[in-house]
Amino acid sequence: MPKHEYSCDCPIIHHEKVESVQKKMLQDPDFAQVTAFFKVLGDNTRLRILWALDQEELCVCDIASVLSMTKSAVSHQLGTLRRANLVKCRREGKTVFYTLADHHVRQILEAGLEHIKEEA
Repeated sequence: MPKHEYSCDCPIIHHEKVESVQKKMLQDPDFAQVTAFFKVLGDNTRLRILWALDQEELCVCDIASVLSMTKSAVSHQLGTLRRANLVKCRREGKTVFYTLADHHVRQILEAGLEHIKEEA
């Protein structure tokens, strides 16, 4: 499709639509929070950790083994994921097991995968 087919050359502002959207716009702090959320998801390693945790509850050693990473590197990324409320943990003796924080995280992962497969 030629480039000009993606741009609008009409001088008309559709005021009703503009006003409707303006009423529904988020405030800047809300956009900032959503942006920060997606920045956390935008890291390949963190996404791989989330994908692994979508399959099974795992400890740091398990995740490090699955992803061929050091425990230190995994722990660092898990800290970021915990602060973003994307994972939660539970202690069993000396072992800490991690899971996805809730079904929303799973839905986001699945929706992202579905979207990229749809494009192909």
